[in-house]
Amino acid sequence: QMRLAESGGGLVQAGGSLRLSCATSGVNFDLHAVAWLRQAPGKQREGVACISGSGRAKHYDDSVKGRFTLSRDMNKNILYLQMDNLKPEDTAIYYCAVRDSRFLSESPVCPPSDFSRWGQGTQVTVSS
Repeated sequence: QMRLAESGGGLVQAGGSLRLSCATSGVNFDLHAVAWLRQAPGKQREGVACISGSGRAKHYDDSVKGRFTLSRDMNKNILYLQMDNLKPEDTAIYYCAVRDSRFLSESPVCPPSDFSRWGQGTQVTVSS
């Protein structure tokens, strides 16, 4: 059974950094695409960053390109999201999620409907 648990969220000032972690069990990163997604208050969930099972394909939403970095620890089965130069509009609950397939959709970027198993989420709040 796959399990995902996010941590690392918190309150940070604009321009600051946070690193989110997603500890997984029962997930083989070689066989499954994984992603970070978020949901801001009053908005729908959206994809932030995702990576294919092979690691050769990595997608970022335009709003976070150059500021966020997704990485995987293949030995510890942990997914990370390094978030730098945070902005108030990054405020949201952040989720990690797993896709049944190892491949990524080309468009749109990391669509939430592609990912079937989700963690409980971690809150990120960026103050101005």
